[in-house]
Parts: sequence; C-alpha cells; structure tokens
Amino acid sequence: MAAEIHSRPQSSRPALLSKIEGHQDAVSAALLIPKEDGVITAGEDRTIRVWLKRDSGQYWPSIYHTMSSPCSAMAYHHDSRRIFVGQDNGAIMEFHISEDFNKMNFVKTYPAHQNRVSAVTFCLTSEWVISTGHDKCVSWMCTRSGSMLGRHYFTSWASCLQYDFETQHAFVGDYSGQVTLLKLEQNICSVITTLKGHEGSITSLWWDPVQRLLFSGASDHSIIMWDIGGRKGRTLLLQGHHDKVQAICYLQLTRQLVSCSADGGIAVWNMDISREEAPQWLESDSCQKCEQPFFWNIKQMWDTKTLGLRQHHCRKCGQAVCGKCSTKRSSYPIMGFEFQVRVCDSCFESIKDEDRASLATFHEGKHNISHMSMDISRGLMVTCGSDRVVKIWDMTPVVGCSLATGFSSR
Repeated sequence: MAAEIHSRPQSSRPALLSKIEGHQDAVSAALLIPKEDGVITAGEDRTIRVWLKRDSGQYWPSIYHTMSSPCSAMAYHHDSRRIFVGQDNGAIMEFHISEDFNKMNFVKTYPAHQNRVSAVTFCLTSEWVISTGHDKCVSWMCTRSGSMLGRHYFTSWASCLQYDFETQHAFVGDYSGQVTLLKLEQNICSVITTLKGHEGSITSLWWDPVQRLLFSGASDHSIIMWDIGGRKGRTLLLQGHHDKVQAICYLQLTRQLVSCSADGGIAVWNMDISREEAPQWLESDSCQKCEQPFFWNIKQMWDTKTLGLRQHHCRKCGQAVCGKCSTKRSSYPIMGFEFQVRVCDSCFESIKDEDRASLATFHEGKHNISHMSMDISRGLMVTCGSDRVVKIWDMTPVVGCSLATGFSSR
C-alpha cells in the first residue's frame, strides 16, 4: 500500500462526500461512528446530535438532545456505545446510545471542572473519565462511583489532552505553550517532564503509542513532533499553515500526519523520511558572519565607531546574523519549513533545487476548522467549525489508509 501512496499524483485532493448543516451555533466536536454511516456532533447551541445516512444519501438527525449548557468537548467509546460530553459550565455528562443509534439515555453527571471543559477522554480498563478545563486543571474521575479521584493544576488554562491507556500517562497542553507529561494514579499524579518549544498556546495534541511520538499544534501556526520513546528530546518543527493549528492526526501505518487550521487549510505531511531537526538559535553580540556589532553591543560600537545592527537568525544553521548577511529566503521542507524563511547567504548557496521540493500536500477545506476527527480504517475525515457546518471527506486520494477492513468510504 505504501508504494501506491508515493505514486499518487500531487493534484489528488480530499473529496467532499457530505455537508451537514443544522446546528444553530458553532460545532465544537464531531466524530465518525465506526462501522456505521453516522456522525455524532456537539455544539455551542447546547445540542448533541446523532446523524445517520439515509438511502437518499442525506444525513438526518436520529438523536437530538438539548443540554443545560453549551457543549465544548466530546468522547465516544464505540464498543460500549458510551458518550461523554464536556460542557461550558464545567460538568461532564455521560449517556448510553442504543444499538440502532435512535435513542440516548442519560447515565451520570460528573462535576469535573469549575469552568469550561476543553477536552475529555474515557478509559474503559480503569473506568476513568479524564478531562482538562479552563479552570487550569486536569481531573480524573471514577465512572463507577462518579467520584473525583484527583486533580492537577497548571499556571494557565489546560487546552487539550492525550492519554496513553497502557501506561496511564497524560499529556496536557496549555495556553502558556507548554505540554506537561503526567503519570496518573488512583488518587495522585506526578509530573514526569514539561515540553517547551511553542511560541503560542497549545491548541491540539496527538499521541501515537506505537512509535511513542507526540505531536503538538499551536496558535503559532506550527506543529512540533516530540520523540518521547527515544528519550533523546528530539524534536521536529513543521511550518506550513497560515493560521493556528486546530487539529492533528498521525497515521501510524503510512507515516503521514494530517493537520487542519482555523483558516480551513488541510495539510498532509510525509513523515516517512529522514527529516532534519531545526537548530537551536545561537546567541551572539555581533554578526557571526561579518562580525559587525548588534545594537546592544555598546562597547564594540564605540570601539569601531559603527552603528549597531538588528539581530536575525538563519533558520538552517541557527547562527545570529545581520540583515546584510541574510538577504535571501528559501523553503527547506526537510527541516519542516514549507514556507520561505530567512537563511544566511552561505546556507542559501548550499540549498539545491531538489532540497526545496515540498514534503507535504496542502488542500483547502473551505470552512473554518475548529475540530477534526478521522476514521483511519476507512480513510474518512470529519471537520467542523464556527461556521456551523460539518463536512465529511474521503481522504484516500491523499493518504494511504488501509481499506482492507472492507468498509465503503462512499
């Protein structure tokens, strides 16, 4: 299958299969129902809806349930057909969906947070519901008793969450731009490490437990891949979006990363190659090429009777350089720079034309994307956003999802 992916023409793009409209406010979450032609949506209009595809090809709501507060996050466990909906008031409500997806019964309310729930996940083996919120904490509660097991507080809003079910490690992204790795236990948790690399708030996370890779998307328009399993602290920077990265999904089978941004951009990154880690920016009081002083280097300016220059950095070598020594711009996809970025003149000369060949494909979703979810087995993706529209995409033209399961994407 992998060989087939690389032979696909660059012009291939996602195919829009269906457009679902009906919510009266922004759609905060949308999930494809595995093995079914159905979608579950939750919105700021306080409704949860289950949409099933009819013989006409149109999606119609088979369940329409109104909540007491706007819905802000959602998790669905298909095998048990349990759904957990986080709300703007801090509560999480659990429901059970009938086998025919035509009825939804209320199970329990969890007082998880004091403020808006930003992410929620459910672990069946431990019977925990884990969530993050704008009250600056991650909480984990027992779904059997409904009681709070533990909380951990951060210095800013906790914005997104990923959980490793096997090791009970949680990854929490926050508005300060940090990702914290926590080990959760029955009533306590311990901080393992803090990952710092983004210049904006963390907006999305994806954890791949097989390769032990963590991907983080942020409001600084960039994605960082953290090699957690390698413990080398290796990071790869990916820059190809023009707005904040709202959702990411890593396809472990084909080594591809799908990312969506607020401006509707959909990117598919080839991670099945040896990429280069972007260098750390070097600090210097003078240009590391021409040795002219920077404007804060008063002594050298006085000694040489010259005006100080503004400091820049070459994205390829990381050296501190002045504007005259970095007049060129170039893309350098192997380091994650799909846009043209500042490089020093000597690095520009070293970049060959083939080095500028893109290692990602870019597509237009044509709506504000605030949330995305994929059914990898069928190559399907659902996107939703503040325009109140839900779109279902066939991603098989651009990703190499395994269709061996036999489910039709149509």
